[in-house]
Amino acid sequence: MASILKVDTITGVSTAGSIAITGEGNSTTTNLQQGLCKVWVEHGNDFAIDDSFNLTSLTDDGTGLIDLNIANAMGNTNYVYNGAVSGFARNTTVGWVEGSTLATSLAPASMGTMDGSGNVSLADARAGHSIHGDLA
Repeated sequence: MASILKVDTITGVSTAGSIAITGEGNSTTTNLQQGLCKVWVEHGNDFAIDDSFNLTSLTDDGTGLIDLNIANAMGNTNYVYNGAVSGFARNTTVGWVEGSTLATSLAPASMGTMDGSGNVSLADARAGHSIHGDLA
């Protein structure tokens, strides 16, 4: 019979901020906090936030340029930034998002398009961004 555990807070016994979870094969463990997404946002091409987590705002720095303003700072700049755009013509245009010069409370990014001839240009786009790493 399956069990259900309902709690508001989980705290480690030896280290409050470190919870080990047994992996899928029952042979290894992973740190729960390390595996969580620390920042994410989804926005339209007008950079209005549709939904987000641990983000105070977005700053429009010009066509195809955006700053993700992080609410609870990252522990360092050694984090992973991911982004994806949508809304471009299928099989004719490639959309891209690139994180640059990452800071603990700010993740600047550029986004744009590349057509079938290799022409690249900055463009505002509907996009999703996520950050994985250690919080401060």
